[in-house]
Amino acid sequence: MLRYLLAGESHGPALVGILEGFPAGLVIKESFVNAELDLRRMGYGRGLRATGIEQDRVEFLAGFWRGKTLGSPIAFTIANRDFELRKGKPAQRWRVPRPGHADLPGLIRYGYDDCAPVAERASARSTAAYTAAGACAKALLARFGIAVLSHVTMVGGVAAAGPEPTSARLKRIRKGRPLRCLDTAAEKRMTAAIDAALTDGVTLGGVFEVRAFGVPAGLGTYAHPDRRLDARLAGEIMGIPAVKAVEIGEGITVAGVDGHQAHDEIFPDGKGGVERRTNRAGGLEGGVTNGEPVVVRGFVKPISSQQRPLASVDLSTHKTARAAWVRSDTCVVPAAGIVAEAAVAWCLAAELTSFLGGDDLDVMLRRGKELTGWKTA
Repeated sequence: MLRYLLAGESHGPALVGILEGFPAGLVIKESFVNAELDLRRMGYGRGLRATGIEQDRVEFLAGFWRGKTLGSPIAFTIANRDFELRKGKPAQRWRVPRPGHADLPGLIRYGYDDCAPVAERASARSTAAYTAAGACAKALLARFGIAVLSHVTMVGGVAAAGPEPTSARLKRIRKGRPLRCLDTAAEKRMTAAIDAALTDGVTLGGVFEVRAFGVPAGLGTYAHPDRRLDARLAGEIMGIPAVKAVEIGEGITVAGVDGHQAHDEIFPDGKGGVERRTNRAGGLEGGVTNGEPVVVRGFVKPISSQQRPLASVDLSTHKTARAAWVRSDTCVVPAAGIVAEAAVAWCLAAELTSFLGGDDLDVMLRRGKELTGWKTA
């Protein structure tokens, strides 16, 4: 069973992760994990901490022998460089909660006397550790020919029009593009919208799409609601800060059409198998993968900390005040897409180890070939 436990505060010394359930014999290079962490820090509209302060380098502390996993828990840390630069100076504190943030409900829940302790964990800084965990899952999936990639489909009110997000196209835009958007004309309008939002002192949300290619049929189950793979995916994506809605495949569109237009018909492939000519279900039917690419979209709200703040209440005086401004980004949609890749990869890797047994990678590879004819790397 694949499990993770992550800890660490936004302005503390480090983020910490413990990962359990990886098979023995898997190579996970720190350089690969660091490359994923770099992608999370990139994206037009990111703020100073992501682009100019944090370096986000993983250090594996346990779970490896001679460069390969032992099958025992993996432990890692990611240092917070901001902590080092402050040299003991206290982090920002405030008593005017930001609408849309966990500031006020978190303060009420845990009995704090100001909002800063809430933000120490509710901050999206914690997603760096999650991205590292997902990178380890990606390393496992790659051995089975599965790739998880993302792109931005909307920022603010600017939507991309295409082209078809194939694996090759998504790999080509992985670096060197401001928003990892396939539609270059729309991407220019998106960056202009971000510039305007920064000038206006507000923030922008949008939509990202994650696609998992090479996923075999049969992962997940319909036997229990909480074990359906679509339910698990939706839960993990909703757990990403600022994500307010999740769509599997064309879920929103098919809600407004009839059944003949909603479902993916099944045809013989001429080789003794079957094929689909559409993928409206996003690779999942009944909570189980059907062999088509898994498609998940996340809808990201504008983040709550903005330079032109909203109305709030000063909890010291109980009088109307303007919400605190805490150093932040203007747009986090591309970064959220990278974190969502980690979430999708983790869910798929968990199902893979559950289905094939997760103690020995070589055994998993043999079982994969024998049971399903998967092509393994």
